Amino acid sequence: MELQQYDELTFENIKHIDENGIEFWYARELQTILEYMEWRNFNQVIDKAKIACENSRERVVANFVDVNKTVQLNFGMREIADIKLSRYACYLIVQNGDPRKEVIALGQSYFAIKTRQQELHDDFNRLTEDQKRIAIRDEIKRHNKSLSQAAGNAGVTNFGEFHNAGYMGLYGGMTMQDIHDRKELADKEHILDYMGSIELAANLFRATQTDEKLRRENIQGAENANKTHFAVGRTVRQTMRELGNTMPENLPTPHESIQDLKKKQKKLEKQADNNQLSLFDDM
Repeated sequence: MELQQYDELTFENIKHIDENGIEFWYARELQTILEYMEWRNFNQVIDKAKIACENSRERVVANFVDVNKTVQLNFGMREIADIKLSRYACYLIVQNGDPRKEVIALGQSYFAIKTRQQELHDDFNRLTEDQKRIAIRDEIKRHNKSLSQAAGNAGVTNFGEFHNAGYMGLYGGMTMQDIHDRKELADKEHILDYMGSIELAANLFRATQTDEKLRRENIQGAENANKTHFAVGRTVRQTMRELGNTMPENLPTPHESIQDLKKKQKKLEKQADNNQLSLFDDM
């Protein structure tokens, strides 16, 4: 099957909601979508996902719930074993799936973005937009170092070309300079410092997934590394489109840079410290 035959609904259509309003997926249905013909082969992928779940210190039994289902077969009714999967469990399964399957790539993007959205919601739901921007921008700095290291290990020497490939995939062919010009920034202003939290999160996901793919598949050669970065960016863009989200180049550009926000934050922290010292002086 071709990749264009799949979209967000591929995974949305097999999603279930339990009596508590919690979403889940059945492993047997996911098996079919991910093009695994035999349950035993798919079960091996599930076992790897369970190990990854345990290593991430998440409760396996909370994400992989064994159930029995009665199904209609040609020769009558039969009870079969199945597994109720959380979103995180599905994410781990597609991460451990056969990378040669095109639908696996879409599944990785879909479940990772959904999981990331939930993580951001849980972690940042009490933060302001400015605080979110600072936090994600700092995280991108850390991950870009790891990404550049992975690219260097693959044989990349022209890092500007490598990073441009990722942006071109995510921004529909636009280079870093194109994005810079679109945002109407001054020469020394960096595009990542003038992105809102949503745009930053998309770029963070692009960077982390490219880093992981380069290392996991031991990709070699600058050209292959560049193609990988472009392909990951394009997949993230495709998923954003299928989710009905605004394309990154059309997201609004904040008026204040990350540096301006950090200066403002330091000033507020200093004022708070001074106020605290004043309280002690008055005691």
